[in-house]
Parts: sequence; C-alpha cells; structure tokens
Amino acid sequence: MSEIPKAYEPQAVEAKWYQFWLDHGCFTADPARVSERRPAYSIVIPPPNVTGVLTMGHVLNNTIQDILARKARMDGREVLWLPGTDHAGIATENMVAKQLRKEEKKTKQDLGREEFIKRVWAWKEKHGGIIIQQLKKLGCSCDWTRERFTMDPEYVRCVQRVFVDLYKKGLIYRGKRMVNWCPVSLTALSDEEVVMKEQKGFLYYFRVQVVERDGTPVRFPNGPLTRVPSPVEKETGSGPGEGEVPVFGPETDAEGRTWLTIATTRPETIPADTAVAVNPKDPRYAPLIGRHVRRALPPENQVLIPIIADEHIDIEFGTGVLKVTPAHDAADFEIGLRHHLPVIDALNPNGTMNKLAGKDLVGLDRMEARKKAAELLAAADALVKTEPYVHNVGFSERADVPIEPRLSEQWFLKYPSVDRARVCVAAAGSAGGPPADSAGPAESSLLNLKSEETLSGGPPDTPRGPRGLPGMRFFPDRWAKVYDHWMANLKDWCISRQLWWGHRIPVWHTEISRADFALWPEEVRRAVEQSTDWTERHTVCLTKSGRAEDSTTLACEVKGESLQVFAATISPGEIERLEQLGFTQDPDVLDTWFSSWLWPFATMGWTGDPAKDAQNRTLQTFYPTTDLVTGPDIIFFWVARMIMAGYEYMGELPFRNVYFTGIIRDKQGRKMSKSLGNSPDPLDLIVKYGADALRFGTMRSAPLGQDILFDEQNVELGRNFCNKLWNACRFRQMQGGEPEGEINPALLTSDDKWILLRLDQAIREVSQAFAEYKFSDATATLYRFFWSEYCDWYVEASKAAFFGDDARLKANKLAVIDFVLGHLLRLFHPFLPFITEELWHGLGFSADMPVGQGGRTIMFAPWPKPLGDDEKAYFALDDVADRVAQAKYDLVTLGRNLRAQFNVPAGKRVKFILKPAGVLPPAEAEVIKILLNAEPLELVNSDWTPPKGLPVAANALGALYLPLEGLVDFAAERARLARELERARAEAAKVQDKLANPHFVQKVPTRVLEEHQKRLEDWQGKVAQVEQALANLPG
Repeated sequence: MSEIPKAYEPQAVEAKWYQFWLDHGCFTADPARVSERRPAYSIVIPPPNVTGVLTMGHVLNNTIQDILARKARMDGREVLWLPGTDHAGIATENMVAKQLRKEEKKTKQDLGREEFIKRVWAWKEKHGGIIIQQLKKLGCSCDWTRERFTMDPEYVRCVQRVFVDLYKKGLIYRGKRMVNWCPVSLTALSDEEVVMKEQKGFLYYFRVQVVERDGTPVRFPNGPLTRVPSPVEKETGSGPGEGEVPVFGPETDAEGRTWLTIATTRPETIPADTAVAVNPKDPRYAPLIGRHVRRALPPENQVLIPIIADEHIDIEFGTGVLKVTPAHDAADFEIGLRHHLPVIDALNPNGTMNKLAGKDLVGLDRMEARKKAAELLAAADALVKTEPYVHNVGFSERADVPIEPRLSEQWFLKYPSVDRARVCVAAAGSAGGPPADSAGPAESSLLNLKSEETLSGGPPDTPRGPRGLPGMRFFPDRWAKVYDHWMANLKDWCISRQLWWGHRIPVWHTEISRADFALWPEEVRRAVEQSTDWTERHTVCLTKSGRAEDSTTLACEVKGESLQVFAATISPGEIERLEQLGFTQDPDVLDTWFSSWLWPFATMGWTGDPAKDAQNRTLQTFYPTTDLVTGPDIIFFWVARMIMAGYEYMGELPFRNVYFTGIIRDKQGRKMSKSLGNSPDPLDLIVKYGADALRFGTMRSAPLGQDILFDEQNVELGRNFCNKLWNACRFRQMQGGEPEGEINPALLTSDDKWILLRLDQAIREVSQAFAEYKFSDATATLYRFFWSEYCDWYVEASKAAFFGDDARLKANKLAVIDFVLGHLLRLFHPFLPFITEELWHGLGFSADMPVGQGGRTIMFAPWPKPLGDDEKAYFALDDVADRVAQAKYDLVTLGRNLRAQFNVPAGKRVKFILKPAGVLPPAEAEVIKILLNAEPLELVNSDWTPPKGLPVAANALGALYLPLEGLVDFAAERARLARELERARAEAAKVQDKLANPHFVQKVPTRVLEEHQKRLEDWQGKVAQVEQALANLPG
C-alpha cells in the first residue's frame, strides 16, 4: 500500500497507468484464452477519418465503447476492441489538395495521379495518427496491436476481392444515371451524403409563347382564351374574384397570341429545357397538349420545345406548368425517360455554365448565372414576377455546397443478402429480453428498365439468435422502424467516386473494333462473345496458370461497330495480360463506405478463402462481434450495409447489439461545429479537468439515445466527483488499521447494515443499467450511492466509532469501509479507469488478489455481484436494521431543517434535545449527535414535557427539539419571518388569482397550467412552514 497524496493530480496518474496497461498488454486480445468459462467479447471501433481530430462526439462514442469493453473484462471475458481509421476519400483528398494550393500554388492535376497519391500518403504518415493518440488520452482500451487502416494492403485486397465477387455475380454494373454531384469535390455522392437545408430563394415566373410545330403562333380568333378554373378551385370555389386578372393559366394578348406562365427556382437552366409539361387532367392546359412553346433562353437560340402531358405534374404547384430539364433535375429526368426527351447538359462539372447555356451565361457560376438569367428574361419582357420562396436544397455533406443533379456514367451495386438483413433486427417494442450475447427518395434513375429494378421480395424466416431471440437488437429500439423503412425501399448504390485517393475500381476497359477483336486470343473472344449483355458475366484465365485466383470476369456491351469490354480481376498476372491487350484501368475509386461496410470481418484478417479463414483464430473467435456503438446518422451509410455484407460473406450478422448515441449539442440546442465556435476541444478539457472527469461528466448527461446538451459544468462536476472519491479513499487510509480485514457480524451497527444493503442495491441497479445500455442511469446510481449514501451518511456516521475508544468496533468499521470501497472502485472502473486504478493500488486492494483477477490491475478484478441470501443472513441484513438506520437519518434531516428554518448555521454546534420513542442505544445516540453537529445532545425520558413554543421535529424514532435561547434574536427573527410570510402569501394569492381566471385556465397549454398548480402548492406549503416557525418562537 502506497500513501495516497493529499491532492489528486490527474495528468500524472493518467500517463502512468496508461503506459502501465500498454506495457503489460492489458488491452491485447488472445483467442487462445477463449473458452466456455472465458467467453469472447468483441467490438469494432467506428473508424474515425484519418483527417480527424477528437471531438465531443468521439468522446461520447468511444467512452461508451470503453465502458463496455472494461465491463466485459471484469465479467471475465476475453475482450477484443479493434481500432482503426478510415481513409476518408473526399475529406482527405480535399485536405491535401487545399494544402497543395496554399503551399505550392498547384492543383492535383499539375502533379498527376501517382505523385498526388504519394503526397496523400506522406500527409497520412505525418498527421493520420493524431486522433489515435487523442483516443489514448481519453483512456480507450483498444487492442492497438491490431490497429487497422482501410488502405492497408491486406484491407485493399479484401475490398478488391469483394468488388470482383459482386461483379461476377452480376450485382455490380455500369450505367448512366442521374446522380448527386458535388461541384467542389467533382464527384458523385450517394443520397446519404446529401444533407437537406432550408434555403431562402426566389420563385421566378416567366412566360413563353405557344406556337405550332412550324413556329407559327397559336391564335384564338374568338378573342382572349377564357380562363378555366383548376380542379381544386372547382372543388373549393376559390379563384380570382370579379374583375380580377387571372394569375395562372393560358393568356392571349391583343393580337391573339397565346402565352404560358411558368414558375421556376432555377432560371439559369432554361437553356437546358427540352419540354414543358402539364397534367392532362388540368382543363386549363389540356387544349394545348401537343403544341410547342418557344424556349425563352438563350436569346440567340429560342428553339421550339413540345408541350407534353404527364400525370405526375402537380396541378397546384406554381402555375401548373413545369419546365422539363432532364439533365438538371431527377424528377425531370424521369419525365424525360417516359417521353423520350433529349438531354441537354448546360453545366460544367464545377458548377459553371457551358456554351450550351448561351453566350450571356457561359463561364458564369450557377449562382451568378441565376441572377443573369433573370435579367435576360426581364430584358425580353418575359419575366412576369419574382417572389421570395423558402425550400429545401440538398448540400454536399463534406463540401457544404448545393449539389447538382447530374447525368453521369457511374458504377452501381444491387445490394446483396437484402432479405436476411431486413428481418434480422428485433422490431421496435418487441419483448426481446436482455441484449443478445451481452451484459425514401430514389438515389438515382436508370436509363433502362432492367437496371432500374431493386432487390426485394417476401421476407424468409426470421434469423434467430441465442435463446431463440431475434439476431440483433437496437438500443433505443425506435431505430428499428427507421432501419426497416430504409431496407424496404432500397435503391441501387452508386459506388464510384471521381477521386484519386481511395480504392481504385479493379476493372479494366477497352473499346475495340470488330476487326481488331478478331485478332484476340480465341478463349477471350469466346468469353466476350458470350457476354454481350451486362447481365451476363463470363470468367476466363488469361494467363492459363490454372490457379483459381488467376481469373478475369468479362462483360461486354455492343456499341455500333465496336465492342466495349470490361474486365474485373485482382490477379497481377491477369492485369498484365489485359494491359498487353490494350485495356486501361477505370480511373474512379470506390465510395469510402464500400470499404467501411466490410469493417467487422475485414479487420480480423478475412481473405474470402474458406480454407484460410477457417484457420484464422481471431476471425473464428471474435466474429460476429458483440456490440456496435455508433450514431443514428450513419444507420444507412454504415450499419445497414455492414449487416448485408456480414450475411453475404460471413453467413451471419456482424454484431448482436447496436447502441445509437445521441448528438452532442450546445446549451442552445445547436449541433456543435467549428463554424459556430461552439465545439470545445476535448483535449483542453482533459488538461483542465482530467480524462475521468470528462468521461463521467459526459456519461452522466447522456440518456439512452437522446441528444446531449453539453455544458462544461458537467465536466467540472466530474472533476469534483473524482476529488470526492480521492478524498474519501485518502480518509480511509488515514485511519490506518489492517486493509480489508474480516467483518465480524456481531459488531455490525445499524449504519453498517444499512450501507451494505445500499451497496447491494447499487450493484443490482448498475448491473441492470448495463444490461439495458442505460449508462446515465448507472452513473446516477453511482453518484447517489457514493456521494449521498456513503459519504454524506455512512462515513459521517462512522466517525462515532473512529472518535470512540472501542478498538474492535473501529476495526470492524474499517473492514466494512474496505468492503464497500473495494466494490465501489470496481463499479466505478469502467467509467473512471485512471483514478480507480490508482486508488485500487493505493488502498492495497491488489495485494492479495491473483494476477489475473485484480492483482496486477483493477481492469481484471471481478465485477461485483449482489449479496446473496446466505451473505445477508450471515451479516443479519434485514429490513429492521435498514428501517432503524433510515429513521435515524430522516430524523437528522428534520433536525437540520430546524436549523435552516431559524437561520442557525450548519457548522455551529448547538444543543438538541431528543425524546426517543423507545430504547435508544448510546452508540446510536452518539451517531445522531455527530450527524446533527449537536453539542450536547440531551436525551430525555418519555414523561418529559417540552416548554411551550419549543421548535420540534419528529418521526418514528422520536422527537427532536431545538432550544433557541442564545441562538436567535427573537424580535428580529419574528420580524424576518413576518416579512417572509407576507411575501409567501402574496405570491400564493397571485398564482391563485390566475388559476381562478377561466380565460387563463382555458387558454394556456396543459403543461403551463400544471406548472402554476405546482407553484401554488409550493407557496401554500411555504406559508404553512413560516406560520409554524412563528408559532414556535417563544413570547
């Protein structure tokens, strides 16, 4: 046992013990140690971006993971917490490209692909490990010997193997689709990478002339066209009043020419319009279907475009006429497919207008072009009006700029193992028992119907987990509905990105004439000739090695007199042969999530070779993992995709339980961000308060799955809590005596029995909270037990023994304290790993423990078990002892309230008189005296009669009196109480008047009404309390 210093210095303690844990391999998992008596527990870290630094979100997520891992070790499990980082394609490439522009005034194109990738690797080696070191500062007990990176050679091999396998199965294909395009990152994005933001913009109303196919104006010889009300106007009787000019609908001018008014938020795309569409059920426009309009822009090229009928047009939006721009709107693209419209792309990839937009717009940024287009419409007398308009706009999650719907050739994946993945999660609200094995809109549109199909079908039998429970559970379970909805509406995944940093797509391509094709090797020609449709894939061995790994899967598409041949392989020999035949590798890389969805098994050395994987002890032992901790914002990005990949390549789900954290927000409820300046640096908080304080403060304010309003005061509270724990243990050490002596049941006082019962209750509550993933409930229990029940009551009550003369009673008291602290430190350890390790050794609790069960580190000390019936019987822990102690503490509380009622300072020793209701042993009286800070505590007989007006408080234990002579200036106190009574009555009357007002009662929400009723109750109670205090004053 080493002496516990006076003050707790977290920096020194944290550095010392983290290095100790590393040096002794405490975090390293060994599959050889797994047995029936020592089951496996595993959890994989959601890999932070290699560009990342620690945020409060990381603190929350990784603290929860560390709590689970440390608890599992104390449960006697062999724990693998597997860490790693993600290459973060877009973020990392943008970071390095930005640095390149700033320092060298160059672009990545100036360097070329190979040199740029070298720069990225150099940047990764220099900066990529920052967040890992920061996680260590937090106390994360990951197995750092197994740290993975999604661009490690072995991991790259896994990703390539999966791609080729899915390509071979026909699930990966290439097609031209409308995709989300980021004009800054210059790459396609999935729907999940697009964030909808409310934007204030304008709705531009412009008019176009209706003409015949040959360009002659459509005229109505009988004068202006009569306005026909829309169907909704007919139903509701709404519409323009008498004498009003119709707002919407066809109009004719004095010359009989007909005009249509169209509303749009994007006038800059008018040059790309290829039709205008109306609903055939709209009587206003039905007579015009089949005619044409003269496109308003560009002024020098006002071509004719048709008026088409489409039932998808919303009659009530805008004017009921839609400009159809297939190249720049996903819905318009669908209309274009249905009506075989041409596609005009007027935008460059970087969001500037190209020459098809016309000479006035070419080269302008799309936002500038929007203003210019409005000016051109106004100059041509075609702009009818402009009005403010608030709508949702999709933004690139990474670049934070509006995305562009863009028609682009991309690689897509039809999701595998959908049916099994869809039904493996327990439904929300289902009676799932304890955790398993544990303490929208279309993404894009296809050009052909065959590719448009998605994987679906009736669900098979639900996969079952241990004890017949559904295989996976979500915490909180409300996310199961969200998951199920997404799985029921899957759209093919756009997996290609126009980047250089990432997993390059292992497909080689060539376009070859039929004449040159005849010169290819016969076996290649034969395979190609059998693959003239994307749905047909044929595998050949170009190198003729005979090895299974030396194979190439071919697909072919006929393009006029030439053939487009695509070949997927990961064999170096096959690649060399393809390049000899003139093939070049696809320039795109895979979406970052395409590598992340393999994370649970690829990180454990999965190869895809059944024989090799069967010999992989890590994979066979720790997969499937036990828990996953992640944010609900990536339930589609990552969780759902990992589940499908797990079933496809491992034959079972990747994890048993998924815990979804909330989002950390500032005190105003705003999401934390650098731009708002509301995101504290966790490392600064660790330096200021300590890692344990940050962990405990964060977890105490994090209810299951709910958002957290961060307040630094919670971290300060965590520090105060650590200091309290430190001082409590130091107080024990200062009492001396034998550490962890044997408890003598015969010498146990009611206080001892009470704290042992409270400890039993705390162990049960904390263990149950772990089983339900309610970590804030666990911290609340620990806070209550340690701060209130142990420190405020038991330790203070124990001073009666420490200050007394009975050595045997004092030794027994120390044995009880050691018993409680030994259990308490273990309960705290998952939350407060550093300080509990220091105190575990400082109090000597490690001395007599086996090395693997707490002798070397508290990390492996057994998790406390509730007291059994035999233990309770041995210590005579019954309800009687519990009630006696509780009545004693309740009486003390009443006595302290008497002090407060008469403004007697808590630190001032004063006389109390106690009239017990029965026999009160001297030891119990001494405890009451100490807790009351009474000097003296006078005990009187049952026949004693108190003087009139003597303040009293009573319960089942007896009556407690507080003589006020010499303590209180009665005249001044009477005046103070009179003022207090007057104020309390006034406040009560004010609230009562409000509640008596029927207009107020009927108008306000129920919550406000209940608040006022509670306020009245409180003030009336205050009135009664002050009146009683006045009555108790003598004279």
